[in-house]
Amino acid sequence: MPIPPEVTGEEIDPDVRQELMSLPKGLAEDVSRNLVMVAQLIDEDPEKAYGYSRVALRLASRVAAVREAAGFAAYATQKYSEALAEFRAARRMSGGVELWPVMADCERGLGRPERALAMAGEPEVQKLDKAGQVEMRLVAAGARRDLGQLDAAIVTLQSPELASSAVHPWTARLRYAYADALLAAGREREAREWFAKALEADKDGATDASDRLAEMDGVEFVDAFDESDEESDESGVVDVELDVDDEDDEDEDRDGDKG
Repeated sequence: MPIPPEVTGEEIDPDVRQELMSLPKGLAEDVSRNLVMVAQLIDEDPEKAYGYSRVALRLASRVAAVREAAGFAAYATQKYSEALAEFRAARRMSGGVELWPVMADCERGLGRPERALAMAGEPEVQKLDKAGQVEMRLVAAGARRDLGQLDAAIVTLQSPELASSAVHPWTARLRYAYADALLAAGREREAREWFAKALEADKDGATDASDRLAEMDGVEFVDAFDESDEESDESGVVDVELDVDDEDDEDEDRDGDKG
């Protein structure tokens, strides 16, 4: 797949670069450039990102960072079985636990919420950092909802992190998930309160909390150029044409008087 010449591979994360040092220099550069393309495209064009990840995987399948990138690209395109296999391979190579929550979410994507819940109770969760533990809580709550256990999902999300007024990168998503679960349970007043709290913490627009609030408040967004505006414009054109016709009639009357 073509890569823009301005992408050099130097943009890659230093830790990943360190991993790629085990490869011959030219090969490492090729892999780096493909991984940069994965990172750049995974949100806006996940299918293209997936294509670049397959190239990197073909070139360096024994590098944990490559397997991880391939996993996230597959995950972004909802290829959950493939993503899970790549994440497992990356975990075996690196020995880390940071991929545990997304592996559990792949189980959900494969229609196996019970397995996701089982993973939420494994010792690996205790080895996760705070962000990873919050992510695992979100996955577990989602699995509860998959099983129709709304009250259990709400309880799963109730935690010191949810109650804290401090704002972290995961705060908006945690509050949003709680609000959404409350709304699904019919607790609209509380849901509105938590959507508002999610919006307060969402500085990067990671959620659509503002839209959900507007929807709950019955606010409708109308296009600046709606049909009524077009009708007004068309009626204006008609008026002008009528004026011109009237002037022509007056000219004909004057000509007739002269005759």
